[in-house]
Amino acid sequence: MKGAGRFQLLHRSLLFRYLLILVAALLFIPVIVPLTIMLYSIFGGLAHEAPPKEYALYSSVDKLEIMWHEEARKLLDQPPEDITQRLRTLSETYHHARIFWVDHEGRTQLVTEPSGPPLLLDGQAARDIPAYWGAAEAVSFMKDSTALKPLAIVAFVGDQAEAGEGFMVMQIPEEIKNGRYAPGLDKWYSIMMLVFLIVFVVSSWLFFVMIRRRLLRLQTAMVFTGHEGLPQVVPPGKPDEIGRLEEAFNTMVTELKASLAREAEEETLRKRLVADLSHDLRTPLTVIRSHLHVLGKESLSPRGQSSLELMDQRIEGLGILIENLLSYNLLSSGRTLLKLEQRDVLRLLRESAAAWYPVWEKEGFEVEIDLEGAPLYWDVDDSWFRRVMDNLFQNILRHARSGLYVGIFTEIRDGSRVIIISDHGGGLEKSSDSAGAGLGLSIVDLLLKRMELEWSMESTGQGTEVVIWKRTA
Repeated sequence: MKGAGRFQLLHRSLLFRYLLILVAALLFIPVIVPLTIMLYSIFGGLAHEAPPKEYALYSSVDKLEIMWHEEARKLLDQPPEDITQRLRTLSETYHHARIFWVDHEGRTQLVTEPSGPPLLLDGQAARDIPAYWGAAEAVSFMKDSTALKPLAIVAFVGDQAEAGEGFMVMQIPEEIKNGRYAPGLDKWYSIMMLVFLIVFVVSSWLFFVMIRRRLLRLQTAMVFTGHEGLPQVVPPGKPDEIGRLEEAFNTMVTELKASLAREAEEETLRKRLVADLSHDLRTPLTVIRSHLHVLGKESLSPRGQSSLELMDQRIEGLGILIENLLSYNLLSSGRTLLKLEQRDVLRLLRESAAAWYPVWEKEGFEVEIDLEGAPLYWDVDDSWFRRVMDNLFQNILRHARSGLYVGIFTEIRDGSRVIIISDHGGGLEKSSDSAGAGLGLSIVDLLLKRMELEWSMESTGQGTEVVIWKRTA
């Protein structure tokens, strides 16, 4: 069972399919070539028409040579007339061949012409037999016979060169000799080999095209996400390596969707809890502060009065923290709508600074404001822009008391007017008695982004600088 399961997995593997293509390529020469030769022979035999029965005498060259040399031996020491008569008798049997013989003096004694297909040499009629044979005629005949077109069977009279009685020749036309081969079959053999090669190339190309198409489909599913920001599930394909990758991808997408749903549910519960706690904590804090106010009118020692003021400050800070937490919860949930209108942000900044000026003066801060120049119009929400300024100023008051400095300016940076709010405190990295700065700055970040404004903050041991500017397209 395990072996069958492994074979099934191997059969589904892309590697297995590719190995099949390689094996086919390796077998192309040692298997396909002999196969095509066999098919060539089979179809050649089927396509060729049976030759005439009289051609059967010429089917075996070996038998013809044996017969011709045997006849030559019988003619040893025979007079020329008997030799001529015997060869004339043979020409009646082998009438499709040309038969002639030359005596010991080089004179041609007999020439019989074929009654069937003509003797051709390179597509032209073969040379006539010369009446007298010299060295030139012998060499020319030998050259023509070497090409085997037509086939010439030569034997010395008596089958002995030393007998010196001349030689006799039988020439067989090429058409008779090669009649067993089908004409034009060589072209079909080449076409067949070309078809096998094309099949191999096309199968390899289709194999990789299939892999590429499936990978591109998977890539498209990864790149183009739905309304939830998650990839789309891809239809499962063949159960091979890419198919298993698609299944793993679909499993990942399903788990991400489930995780996103759980996260959204937890976020809803968290926001609801924060809103309920914020409302529930406001009432007791208000009651506590009212009683602290009543208690402050009583006669207390200086130490008691100091503790009372410290408690009041802490409760005030806690109230601010609860207010920031509720605001952040409303902003992050998207339930708060901002009404963006073109406003002179420098005027809004002056009004916010004027409201905070008595507080800074009471705490001993040096305040430097330089907002002169033309109005600066941005699309903002009045109340929430003031909230941004309040959070930044409150942050200075709570974390930059050591520097006792507030700077509010406008400058030109990178071709745009920007708002700069700075202090000379110890920086946000330095520990502070007041907490909640991170939440206040988170609110600042949310509000500025929704008003399509950019901001940056650089905090060092010599102070903090906040820069606000209009986002460019």
